[in-house]
Amino acid sequence: MSRSLQAAPAALLAAALTFTLTSCTDEGAGSGTGGTRGAAGLGDPYFPKLGNGGYDVTHYALSLDVDIERDKDREDRKNHEDHVDGKAVVTARAKQDLSAFDLDLKGMDVESVTVDGAEARWKRKGQELIVRPAHALEKGRTFRTTVRYSGEPRTITDPDGSHEGWLPTADGALALGEPTGSMAWFPGNHHPSDKATYDITVTVPQRLQAVSNGELRGESTKDGRTTFAWRSAEPMASYLATLAIGAYEIRRPTVGEKKPPVYIAVDPEEAEGGREALDGIPDIIDWAEINFGPYPFTSTGAIVEREEDVEYALETQNRPVVPGAPDTSLLVHELAHQWYGNSVTPKSWRDMWLNEGFATYAEWLWQEDHGGDSAQENFDALYEGDYFDTAEADEGVWAFPPAEPPSAEHISDSPVYERAAMVLHKIRQAIGDDAFFDLLKGWATARRHGNASTADFTAYAEKHAEKTAPDADLKPIWEEWLYGEGKPKKA
Repeated sequence: MSRSLQAAPAALLAAALTFTLTSCTDEGAGSGTGGTRGAAGLGDPYFPKLGNGGYDVTHYALSLDVDIERDKDREDRKNHEDHVDGKAVVTARAKQDLSAFDLDLKGMDVESVTVDGAEARWKRKGQELIVRPAHALEKGRTFRTTVRYSGEPRTITDPDGSHEGWLPTADGALALGEPTGSMAWFPGNHHPSDKATYDITVTVPQRLQAVSNGELRGESTKDGRTTFAWRSAEPMASYLATLAIGAYEIRRPTVGEKKPPVYIAVDPEEAEGGREALDGIPDIIDWAEINFGPYPFTSTGAIVEREEDVEYALETQNRPVVPGAPDTSLLVHELAHQWYGNSVTPKSWRDMWLNEGFATYAEWLWQEDHGGDSAQENFDALYEGDYFDTAEADEGVWAFPPAEPPSAEHISDSPVYERAAMVLHKIRQAIGDDAFFDLLKGWATARRHGNASTADFTAYAEKHAEKTAPDADLKPIWEEWLYGEGKPKKA
């Protein structure tokens, strides 16, 4: 995510809640024997109710039929009545003997739930869809849960005041998920630690297009409605899933052999302003591969919405979403996330600096390689208070340690971006350029398509330093720059 475009400790294990479940409606769901119910949350430090215990999702097959009626007046769009008829087939593996399990779903009306084709009992409680299959699921078993649902998907307000979930736009809608918005448009295990592959099939009025993650596998029109079928073959955290509906200009720039195809969807009002930067996406990918290693996905691109329709940029997998005509620096940031954040995904929302610090440092490296300020000059400007336009913003860099935001409200604040980038620069100073760039590639390779915590990274960096720069001591960097309160001494 590009923090500059948006409104600004111990993990709690969510207690498994016990219900008397008596029917297949919102009023309850029946009892069963064998196993226990999976936890109703994963105890994330900032969003303890997100995610669910007892199973691991391997694939989502989402089918959405979307009706959109939109007036061009923005005030009317706030009172939108978009309607979605959805079917979610969630393939998962039981990690324990399960008598019941939860899915995250906020709003919408659930019509039916089946598990492996058999009707299941279910209950709604807040964002929890509690499912009790007809028969208990044994540990290690792969099972498919089908949820049919419908209704008007919600816009969700984050703790920092920004908006996600289902966002109405001038001519359509945009679904964004960081950190909790995905549960507004499909049921799932909505925590970054559970990644899966996706098939997303969307039917919209013929005048519109539906753009999502991965590759477009099919497009067909019947009776005034067009269906778009998208597939993401590499694992993806649900907060990185997106759906953009609108009347877009579609661009597919020519790329070299063995290069990822580029698919760009641009709102016509933004078509000219960002053309040069968007045409440079293949060059950004080539540059990033030199610095970060092989591109981790099979396609790339961008979705460009009107600036008034979305508050921030987001690194949605394969094709980031950006508000208004982007510049190259913003695209570098969001495309760097394809390595750091999308392929290597945080284990919890406390580990956000592993996303944003790396992406911010990528901007510094791009400037360094293209005639702009060096990373050292950016570091010095931050330290001396000459980086931002205001003294308040410069002071904000030192508000808290990058690895320990004080609350969910602050996970996208400056320390998670700029001070986190300073941590990486301190590592570079300590071990030297050759070892540092080897570390960037090695980290992306070692955790490719997986999850990682801050402890995982510090352990990896220390082991790497032992081999490549045995005289370097990284522990003071962790103590003073990553976890330390206030402004550290510069040297």
